[in-house]
Amino acid sequence: MDHGISKGKGQMTEQERDLGRRWFEEVWNQGRREAIAEMLTPESIVHEGGIDTVGIEGFYPYFDRFQSAFSGIRVNVEDSIAQGDKICVRWSLTGKHSGAGLGIAPSGKTVHVTGITILRVANNKLLEGWQNWDMLALMEQVKDLRRSPTYIGAGLEMPAASAG
Repeated sequence: MDHGISKGKGQMTEQERDLGRRWFEEVWNQGRREAIAEMLTPESIVHEGGIDTVGIEGFYPYFDRFQSAFSGIRVNVEDSIAQGDKICVRWSLTGKHSGAGLGIAPSGKTVHVTGITILRVANNKLLEGWQNWDMLALMEQVKDLRRSPTYIGAGLEMPAASAG
């Protein structure tokens, strides 16, 4: 989907290269809602789970929902790679499920999830982002469910293959 945002190929400044780390530190670790408007534009797009969220105002409901569901959010940037006008950030998150922001009664459980975010940057702003994080693991932990067999390390014993 084209949202009218030009796709640049320029090189980033050091300040722009730091935007990925700043995003996770200021928005999520510090819970600074105002940092969203400092780093996004009204035309910024976040692609996640097949849904495009556009602009600062479009992102606020997600931020508010997540903040109301989890306390003590801590995102650690594990790796950050920049090339051209994009930054790739591999991160891990820990937080306590202490509110009903996900539509689920608070479990009091501490959750641990991982993700990768790719960000397109220009003029010291995050113009576009692609989120891919482990939403299934989050819900399994909150609901105290068994680890899904879709994970490589789920530890499920598989039946022996039949000869034939």
